[in-house]
Amino acid sequence: MSEQSSRAAARADQYILTLSCPDKQGIVHAVSSYLFMTGCNIVDSQQFGDHDTGLFFMRVHFSAEAPVTVDKLRASFAAIGDSFQMDWQINRADEKMRVILMVSKFGHCLNDLLFRARTGALPVEIAAVVSNHTDFAELVGSYNIPFHHVPVTKDTKHEAEARLLELVREGDVELVVLARYMQVLSDDLCKQLSGRIINIHHSFLPSFKGAKPYHQAHTRGVKLIGATAHYVTADLDEGPIIEQEVERVGHDVTPDQLVAVGRDVECQALARAVKWHAERRILLNGRRTVVFA
Repeated sequence: MSEQSSRAAARADQYILTLSCPDKQGIVHAVSSYLFMTGCNIVDSQQFGDHDTGLFFMRVHFSAEAPVTVDKLRASFAAIGDSFQMDWQINRADEKMRVILMVSKFGHCLNDLLFRARTGALPVEIAAVVSNHTDFAELVGSYNIPFHHVPVTKDTKHEAEARLLELVREGDVELVVLARYMQVLSDDLCKQLSGRIINIHHSFLPSFKGAKPYHQAHTRGVKLIGATAHYVTADLDEGPIIEQEVERVGHDVTPDQLVAVGRDVECQALARAVKWHAERRILLNGRRTVVFA
């Protein structure tokens, strides 16, 4: 794209088209022809054909010179989507995704996401923070974000999840982020929010399950500290992986130092996963993900 075209695109309305479908000839031609015929200009395009699954994935960032609404774009693209059996979306590029953050008693990921959103490093609007404890009510309040204390016990789990779904609907929320929320979600909730919940955990799973995983890792003399951001499914900690981060450590680190390093890599992996999801760079590919980062 020329410098003049880049400046023009910056002034025009910007949109993101994402799609996945069975891989066959003509998909790219159909998409590019549609954008040309509707007076749109491609700013950036990424694609991937998976030979293992036979699926094709594409993300196109485009601009519209003439005034047009996202609803009109969706209506006019529907025929192409149907003809190629596409799972597709068109969204405005400048629209911040509304999210709910969930947290328990470890606040490092929550604090990191709140700060990144405030400074514009994350293209999200935090609609609310939900917690089964009240430890971070004051922190969340300092950002002028609603804080909802939703206690969870064995007897109230169903009611707590119903309240979460209510907040998702009321807030027009597209993504729920488990920022160290230490409750196992029900299979039903995972299905209702499939592809819309991201979790972060230490990559020692399943090697170091249970309490104090970093202390277990210290006992075993690990050399890498890791964290994994993934979509939540009914299979605990086995959902499609979005991002992983690692940090090398030496033999002289203490358990507390491992915890500190672990918190840093958790924040980094989770922030990137949330950013990519909000920018609509992630497409589900069965138990895996395609990430156009």
